[in-house]
Formats: sequence, C-alpha cells, structure tokens
Amino acid sequence: MTAIILIPARMASTRLPGKPLADIAGKPMIVQVAARARESGVGRVVVATDTQEIAAAVRAEGVEAVITRADHQSGSDRIFEALEAVDPQGGAEVVINLQGDLPTIPPEDIRAVMRPLEDREVDIATLGVEIFDEEEKTNPNVVKIVGTPIATSANSLRLRALYFTRTTAPWGEGPLHHHVGIYAYRRRALERFVALPPGTLETRERLEQLRALEAGMRIDAEIVRSVPLGVDTPADLDRARRILSAGTRS
Repeated sequence: MTAIILIPARMASTRLPGKPLADIAGKPMIVQVAARARESGVGRVVVATDTQEIAAAVRAEGVEAVITRADHQSGSDRIFEALEAVDPQGGAEVVINLQGDLPTIPPEDIRAVMRPLEDREVDIATLGVEIFDEEEKTNPNVVKIVGTPIATSANSLRLRALYFTRTTAPWGEGPLHHHVGIYAYRRRALERFVALPPGTLETRERLEQLRALEAGMRIDAEIVRSVPLGVDTPADLDRARRILSAGTRS
C-alpha cells in the first residue's frame, strides 16, 4: 500500500503557545516529528500548517509543507485539505495522520499503525498501549480503547475498537488500553469521515474518532509497548529535550 504521512501543525496552543517551533535538541519540534516520520520509511512526509513561519522552518530542513486554511475544527479536516493539494491524483492509498507534538515517537510505531490495514475490512487503524499506572486508569485525559482482542501472532495483539472513552473502561478484571492518537486511514475512509457531521457521542466525550464508530466504520488498534510523549506543557517540552538530547526515544 502506498502511504503518505501528513503532520498537522498550528501555532495556537493555550498551554504552550508556538510549540511547533519550540527548540528541541537544536531543531524545531515540528522538524523533529517530521524526522521520526522520515525514519519510519513509510512514505512521503508533508507538514500541513496554517502558518508561513512553520512552513518555512520545515522547508529549511528539506521537508515538504503545504499551507491550509486556518479555520479547520480538527487535524483530520486539515490533513484532508492538504491531501487534496499535494496528491490530487490519488496516488496515496493510505493517509497517516501524525500529530505534530510527538517528537519522540519511535519510527517503528509509525510503521506499526499500518498493520491493521492488511485486513481489508478495516477502515481506520490506530495504536494502543496497555495501562499499568493505576492513576492513568482513572485519568480522563488518558483516553481508553474498549475493544475485542484479535491475536495476530504469539508476540502481537490487536483490538477491534468498540468504543473510546475518557472514563475507566471496560469494567472488571483485565487490561485497560491507552489510545495513542495516530491514525492510518484508507483514503476513501478519510474522504467519508470528513464528510460526516459530528456525532452525538463524539460531542459528549470530545473524541473525534467516535464519529467513525457511530457511522459504522471499523477501527482496529495495534498494541505497542510505549506511549509516545505528547508535548502539551513546558514540563513536557523539558522532558522531550532531555530525551532527544540523550539520543533516546522513550
């Protein structure tokens, strides 16, 4: 499958203004994310942004950038506009939406998000990680996947997503799984998704992926070993700097 990685990035952030251009180990954060995407070897990498300054920063490092509208309500809408601009002929069969604030994501995890799409019944693929920290199990900022396990091999696990929630779920004995916000869409699935109106559960939980489930689309989650650091606060930024300056990714 031919894939393209699109990285949405905008300057607006209430907790960390201007974070895409924050310096991490000598490069802007958005450039570090693009570097991880390139290292994955999955396919073409393009940053989708509404800011000329971000576009200039990534182009200076030899990364493609495309300017999108500033009024998009979600990253999915932004990447769809970018996709139509940079690949109007439909060459990319799979579109990966990689958040622009994951500078330490392992390239192998970007590759892993493609695996569920080997099943032709899957519309959208994503990632999950088993939760071991008791505090995270009840933290509403840690989104949980409720899903049916699909064993793909002795060393691999996949969930067919039934629901995503901010509450502690499912109830009872057994593992809980943290959702990692990276998506691989079949192109036709992304086209359908962005045309759908926001769903009732999506609005209630404030989780965009529920729109797809409410519409009957299938989402499978590949289970990986670690949650990539999302940079949302100054403390997160300091941690990312330590990680990349030390040459590690976890």
